[in-house]
Amino acid sequence: MIKKIQDAKIKKQTVVLRLDLNIPYSNGKSSDISRIEKAKETVDHLIKNENRVVILSHFGRPDGKITKDLSLRKLLGYLNETFNLDIKFLPSLEIDLWTKEIKAAPFPSIFLLENVRFSKLEELNDPDFSSKLASLGDVYCNDAFSVSHRAHASTQGITNYIPSFAGFLVQSELKALSLALDKPLKPVTAIVGGSKISTKIELLDNLSNKVEYLIIGGAMANTFLSAQGYGIGISLTEKKMLQTAKKIVQEMKYKKCKLVLPLDIVCSESLNEKKEAKTFRVDCCPIDKMILDIGTQSQKNIKDIINKSKTLIWNGPLGAFETRPFDQGTNNIANHVANRTSKKQLISIAGGGDTVSALNTSSSISKFSYVSTAGGAFLEWLEGKSLPGIESLKL
Repeated sequence: MIKKIQDAKIKKQTVVLRLDLNIPYSNGKSSDISRIEKAKETVDHLIKNENRVVILSHFGRPDGKITKDLSLRKLLGYLNETFNLDIKFLPSLEIDLWTKEIKAAPFPSIFLLENVRFSKLEELNDPDFSSKLASLGDVYCNDAFSVSHRAHASTQGITNYIPSFAGFLVQSELKALSLALDKPLKPVTAIVGGSKISTKIELLDNLSNKVEYLIIGGAMANTFLSAQGYGIGISLTEKKMLQTAKKIVQEMKYKKCKLVLPLDIVCSESLNEKKEAKTFRVDCCPIDKMILDIGTQSQKNIKDIINKSKTLIWNGPLGAFETRPFDQGTNNIANHVANRTSKKQLISIAGGGDTVSALNTSSSISKFSYVSTAGGAFLEWLEGKSLPGIESLKL
C-alpha cells in the first residue's frame, strides 16, 4: 500500500510536487503534452485545498550543466494553459533564494523550479541537495511515475526529509499495472515488439512466467526466426543475441506460456514506401529483401489469441509502423484490441514511447483500458523490478 495524497487531507500547506515535464519539444513547440495534461488532477486537488505548490521536474539531459535550451521556462505557457493558473517561475536552483518568497506567497499559489538536472547532485541522489529540495515545502507529492525507477534526489532522496505521498497519476499507473500482472483476469497475453532483444531479456523472462501467450513482433522477431533456422534476408537482426534467442525458445517449452512468432511476413528491398512490398510465408523470405511487418495470416493468428484472452499487455510495435504500408500489422491489431476493449471483453494496458506513438497512429489509443506514458518505469515494472520512487511512498 502507498500513501495517497487525498488521504493526507493537506490544506493550506506548501507541497513540493514532482512531475515529469520531459515532453518532446522542438522548433519552439511540443508535439505531445499528455504528461502535463495527466498531472492536472493532482494540481487541481492541491490548489482546490488552498495549498502552495512548488513543481519540480527535469527536462532533457543537461548532465548537471545549466543549458538554456533545456530550461523549464519554455514550458510555462503549456502549464499555465493546461492548469488554468498563473505559475511563478523560479529561474535557478539556488534554493535559499526562493524559500522566503514561497513562504510569503498567499494560499493558494503555484511555482515552477528550474530544471533539477541542471545540478549534478540530482542524479547522484545527494543527501544535501535532497534536503534543500525538501526545505521548499511541508509535504512531498510524487506524481511522476515515469521517473520513479530512478533513485534521484527529487524522486527518492527527498522522501527522507518530509512526509511523502503519491499523486493521482502515480496511483492510476499502479492500479493499471496491478490489473495487468498482480491480479489479472486470465488468460493473459503480452505483445512485445521493437527492435532489440538485448534491451528486453528481463522483460521476456518475467512475462513468460506470468502470461499464457507471449507474442513477439518487430525486428525482435527477426532474431528469433533466424535462431530457429529461418532465412531473414537483409533484415535488421542482432546476431550476437542468436544464442540467447535459442535459449529463450527452449526454456519456453517448459513453461505454461506459448511463444508466438510470425507465420507470414511483409518484405521489401528497403524501408521506403515507394518500394514494392510483398507478403511471403515465414520460411520464404527472399535473400535480397528485409522483413518490415507481419502478414495477414500472422494478424489472424494474433487476433484469435486476443479473442481468447481476458487481459492484454502491449509494449512495442509489430512492424516499422512509421512508414506505410508497414504500419498495417500494428494498426490492425491495435484496432482489434480497441474493439474488444470497448465491448468490455478485454482489459488492455499498453506503454512505452514507440508503443504510444504507434497507437496514436492507429487512432485506437483512447479505447485502450490504460496507456502508460512512463517509458522506462513501465518497462522496469513489467520486468518485476522495484521502483525506488514508489518504494519510498509505501506505508
